[in-house]
Amino acid sequence: MSMVSMKSLLEAGVHFGHQTRRWNPKMAKYIFTARNGIYIIDLQKTTKLLDEACDFIKSVVREGKPLLFVSTKRQAQDIIKQEAERCGMYFVNYRWLGGMLTNYVTIEKRIKRLKELSELIDSGKIESYPKKEASKMKKECEKLDRALGGIKNMKGMPGALFVIDPHKEAIAVAEARKMGIPIVSVVDTNCDPDNIDFVIPGNDDAIRAVKLVTGIIADSVLEALEGKSFEKVSEEAESRDEMAEGEIDMAAALGNVETADDADDKLVID
Repeated sequence: MSMVSMKSLLEAGVHFGHQTRRWNPKMAKYIFTARNGIYIIDLQKTTKLLDEACDFIKSVVREGKPLLFVSTKRQAQDIIKQEAERCGMYFVNYRWLGGMLTNYVTIEKRIKRLKELSELIDSGKIESYPKKEASKMKKECEKLDRALGGIKNMKGMPGALFVIDPHKEAIAVAEARKMGIPIVSVVDTNCDPDNIDFVIPGNDDAIRAVKLVTGIIADSVLEALEGKSFEKVSEEAESRDEMAEGEIDMAAALGNVETADDADDKLVID
């Protein structure tokens, strides 16, 4: 069953692309027509590709891997945060720091610092510091939280990225490609779809369009979780992997054990 109807996509304005003078020819196959100087996206293709993207995201989450929501454009920032938090996933909505994926060791150090500062503030211990130093630490915490607050509890690399506007989030897309992390993205008519694994052709500027598609992605995550927390699903997936590895090891061990028949076959009678 489809996660979305054509009617809801139309009502949200998902079909409105950019002006015809601002387009990427690689998006031609996703365009239905042009009207009043604006490209109209083929919503039949959007519906099909959105369903495929949702199926992929469900498979990622069921494997116990996190989904990272990414969009730093003004009109999408709040939506990305709200929907990621609603489905218990992670997000970057302020600024993509270079190395968030390719230099994660350094990012982890900054996250550790954020958690330390947050603990000082939440516990009230920061009040024991000199006023000037405490103020400086609070500002540092605010700055770190804006950039890293959405991923501070994410353990390791994400299983996939969900991106609004890959043109604006070019650094995030490039890092994900380098690390072999699949990318699901809303791709407007001015973007290059080549670096995206799961293209969702659609309006990446209108708030209603962004909210609708992002909400559908979050719903897919929730469906995959089946009422459980992501941590629980992740633990179950890890347990399944360990059991599978154990079975493989057992099979390999048994394969090296000679049966009685095998031993008899090797007897040489003088």
